[in-house]
Amino acid sequence: MVLTAKLVQELREKTGAGIMDCKRALAETDGDLEKGVVWLREKGIAAAAGRAGRVASEGAVGSYIHAGGKIGVLIEVNCETDFCAKSEAFQALVKELALQVAALNPRVVKREDLSPAVLEQERQIYASQAEGKPAAVVAKIVDGKIEKFYKEACLLEQAYARDPNKTVNDLIGEAAIQMREKIEVRRFARYQMGEALDGKSTEAA
Repeated sequence: MVLTAKLVQELREKTGAGIMDCKRALAETDGDLEKGVVWLREKGIAAAAGRAGRVASEGAVGSYIHAGGKIGVLIEVNCETDFCAKSEAFQALVKELALQVAALNPRVVKREDLSPAVLEQERQIYASQAEGKPAAVVAKIVDGKIEKFYKEACLLEQAYARDPNKTVNDLIGEAAIQMREKIEVRRFARYQMGEALDGKSTEAA
């Protein structure tokens, strides 16, 4: 049995569970998607899935200042209730997410937030780097590098700074299960001393 990325992603969308949990569920159920959903629910991992349609209108704006005031982050993380928003666990999560943004500098929250123009530019760069190879090979290389780009540019797909074996989305999913609420990152802003409006360092000018 081969577990494809598409099958794992489908299970994630159905349950809200993390990548590693979805892989484990599919491995335990011989790749059966519906049985995988049941397996996760039985383990309590998909407990937050039923909250996917709820509105997360409460939450907190967190901040993190790093490197002697050289890097600053503001991040908005939403949950369902004010009670959860004020809890120590939620505030700790917000701080962790702000630290993640400071450390690994994502461009957006999720891949859907990336503009088509940015993705097209990346594709052209990767295709140029693979120039001279057969078209089918170039396409495969480009697709692979785009997936890697997502993992670097999208906060939710980045490896968690404190535990590279899980993604930021996994971290949020675990917190959602623990707090029994829908939790999502709405937006963030990262500031770094020396950055010009075009994103380039003024020190290089």
